[in-house]
Amino acid sequence: MNIKSYMNDLGKNAKKASNQLTAASTDKKNRFLYRLSELLVKHTEDIVKANLLDLNEAKKNSLDNAFIDRLTLNKKNILAMTEGLIQIANLEDPIGSISSLKPRPSGIQVGKMRVPLGVIGMIYESRPNVTIDAAGLAIKSGNAIILRGGSESINSNNFLATLIKQALITVDLSEHAVQIIDNTDRAAVGELITMRDYVDVIIPRGGKELIKRISDEATIPVIKHLDGNCHIYVDAEADLNKAIEIVDNAKTQRFGTCNTLESLVVHNTIADNFLKKLHDVLKKKKVELRGCQETLKIVKDATIASEDDFYEEYLGPILSCKVVTSLDEAINHINYYSSAHTEAIITNNYENSMRFLREIDSSSVMVNASTRFADGFEYGLGAEIGISTDKFHARGPVGLEGLTSEKYIVIGNGQIRK
Repeated sequence: MNIKSYMNDLGKNAKKASNQLTAASTDKKNRFLYRLSELLVKHTEDIVKANLLDLNEAKKNSLDNAFIDRLTLNKKNILAMTEGLIQIANLEDPIGSISSLKPRPSGIQVGKMRVPLGVIGMIYESRPNVTIDAAGLAIKSGNAIILRGGSESINSNNFLATLIKQALITVDLSEHAVQIIDNTDRAAVGELITMRDYVDVIIPRGGKELIKRISDEATIPVIKHLDGNCHIYVDAEADLNKAIEIVDNAKTQRFGTCNTLESLVVHNTIADNFLKKLHDVLKKKKVELRGCQETLKIVKDATIASEDDFYEEYLGPILSCKVVTSLDEAINHINYYSSAHTEAIITNNYENSMRFLREIDSSSVMVNASTRFADGFEYGLGAEIGISTDKFHARGPVGLEGLTSEKYIVIGNGQIRK
């Protein structure tokens, strides 16, 4: 196969489909979402069978448990995918909405209209559920999308592609509105991220190395996050029982996600009591604690943390820990080592919680809640196409609005400039 020619055809088709989507009614877009959700339910067993081919290959290649977890499709997460599509359908259509319309002295009215980005190119690893989330969000926000999943999920994605195409055709939308690259050649990625004539934005979702490569080599704007080194700070005025429960959930509910807790920060006045209780919980779940010297004085079987540990996204049963003497020290530590994904404070002190919300420089900042809530579905976005730790255009979970832009509109009644 000539990859350049293949990708060029995908780009042309996507551009043409995006023009059609700009004019598509909300009803038509929602009918696509409902139809796709029906097809997922109808073909659940077929999806699981296709996914099993990928899982068997992944196990044969000795991929780790966190990777296997992200790759797996089962009845539970297929149901979650259908619920996500329905939630997207129930959300207000952002396209065409007008805001900030104000009269000017000349008599004209100036405002802004929300519009699609155009064509999205998305590169992602292991998670085949992303295929459905991305397709649903792209169509509802009026964008065409070209999807390039990892080679490890090729069977799952190819089957999901047939369902997406069927749903598009059923509601009379272009079958090229969502295109999935069915070739595992890495050269396809190089082409996609440089197709400036056809693609308007690139969204990478996967490991740090993948995202760094895309960010370095793309000639198209990129919405990205490199990794998820998420922190929880347990304040001097925390409810310790609540803190134990939140930290346990944030770390152990799922190890292999970007919103999983990786770094714990604890105020020294409550560290002895809190860390001893937490250690009993973590030990039962075989979570290794790597801490500073103060941590080791309290938890005798913890191991000393290296400098790299405080930067690390483990995606596994390891947790770093730093004991601090003040809120200032906690904020400085987190801002220095964080990947700017999600951080939380556990406290009953209102002023401390407000300072934390203001001064922590991350895309999601929480008070008395698990970092595992940093997710498009949990935020009411229907689903997310990714989480952005950039500061321009979109930040945090990227849902419908994050896949749109605004243009100025002017409404007049014959005015001319004098």
